[in-house]
Amino acid sequence: MRGQVDPQAGMFHYFSAESRVPTDHPLRAIKQLADAALREISAELEGLYSAIGRPSIAPERLLKGQLLMALCSVRSDRQLCEQLDYNILFRRFLDMSLEEATLDQSNFSRLRTRLVDTDIARRFFDEVVRPARARHLLSADHFTVDGTLIDAWASFKSFRRTDPQEPPKPGGDGTGMVDFKGETRSNATHQRTTDPEARLMRKGNGQPAKLSYGAHVLMENRSGLCVDVLVTASTRAKHLAASDLLTRARRRRIHPKTLSADKGYHNKPFVQHLRDHKIRAHIARTQGRTTPGLDARTARTAGYQASQRKRKRVEEIFGWMKTVGGLRKTHFIGEAKTQMAAFISATTYNLLRIANLTKRRPVGG
Repeated sequence: MRGQVDPQAGMFHYFSAESRVPTDHPLRAIKQLADAALREISAELEGLYSAIGRPSIAPERLLKGQLLMALCSVRSDRQLCEQLDYNILFRRFLDMSLEEATLDQSNFSRLRTRLVDTDIARRFFDEVVRPARARHLLSADHFTVDGTLIDAWASFKSFRRTDPQEPPKPGGDGTGMVDFKGETRSNATHQRTTDPEARLMRKGNGQPAKLSYGAHVLMENRSGLCVDVLVTASTRAKHLAASDLLTRARRRRIHPKTLSADKGYHNKPFVQHLRDHKIRAHIARTQGRTTPGLDARTARTAGYQASQRKRKRVEEIFGWMKTVGGLRKTHFIGEAKTQMAAFISATTYNLLRIANLTKRRPVGG
């Protein structure tokens, strides 16, 4: 017999968000890992708030909201708050009941204001990576470094001359727009009015120059996890940022034995820096360039060949952070806020990666 639609909806419903989420849903494992990391930084989060006054939104809930935005490619805080009105999966991830009022986008803005002046985003990132080392998912010896560009929240129209005496060249379309054709623009003669910290950069020869930030990643080679991420607002060479990443790694008691990279890092001072710290340079060689510590004999070793195969996995980190994690173009102004967003995006990538690895290889297995 044909069924009929009953237009009379029930007045009361008795169910929980827990019962509606499948037991094998990947967000369950990610939530478990994120909650464990947030418990470790609970004392630092406590220090962000006063002991008196009205209770605020729990910072753990807001941080996990940022993870959701990266995991599900949610474009903005406002869109996340709208989805919390009807998305049961999101509510369970944030430990919200079905009757609880949704969040307001201003809650996330206030949290970022607190986070940008602290080290909590990096601490959250570290507390996600630390248990992975205890589970033997991380290599202690072999690492890869690479860099990319993040488009700044600014356009060429905001790239104006710093010399106010130089009159702008009027455009010919009658709209009052400035005609930039034939004008040489550089970081020395121009400044961004929208984001003063962004710099004009290009990925390589023949590539267009854009207002960007540099993003540099240190990856361990066993599981392809991101160990550190550094955002720079300067046009200095990539190998200088790599040296900073290695210095930060040593402060966290990480002492690489080998470091792999592409040809952009084949630089004599950088290779010498690696030799001074007893790190073997497994860098792609530039033909015809003679560098002590990176010769044909080094390139023939089995370890060098393995590092060259593994180093290409760093592109998976950049690819995920840009296409899924929303970091192709930063939504924030300034190096500090972009660095914070990079930590959140890299944390989300590691959570997803660790959840997949532990699913395939259980703890103790």
